[in-house]
Amino acid sequence: MHRTQPDQPVAPLRISLIRAGLALAVIVCGLSLRWYGFPLGLPAFVVKYGGSLLWATMVFLLVGVCLPRRSQTQITGIAMVIAIVVEFSRLVHTPWLDAFRLTTAGALLLGRIFSLWNLVAYLIGIVVGIWLDGCAVRSPTLKSQAAGSTRE
Repeated sequence: MHRTQPDQPVAPLRISLIRAGLALAVIVCGLSLRWYGFPLGLPAFVVKYGGSLLWATMVFLLVGVCLPRRSQTQITGIAMVIAIVVEFSRLVHTPWLDAFRLTTAGALLLGRIFSLWNLVAYLIGIVVGIWLDGCAVRSPTLKSQAAGSTRE
């Protein structure tokens, strides 16, 4: 007995892999900026808000990895909600949460200090994510490969 194959069995997986690769590159850039930005003499503004921008780009891409069939608009909305919730969570102080924020992982994932300027950096970072996604995932080559995978 033969089973019918889905319309585009490879495309969502390929899209997720591309986005995961982009997210990994953004993570490397963000960690490099945070760890080596000051020793290289970069201004504090670039290190702080560049890291926030890259963090939001990473969030956008990882949402896209987890939800490859969602539209860019839906991924953007989810990423914006995550960024806003994380930023406003910095106004919440409990002993366990503050202790986590003092760790490297906590500082990188949640940050420590609330700033409305971070929200601006997050918005720019999500726009960068949209641009990267448009360049890599929505390229004509990928579209033609995905369309060709359904032909027999």
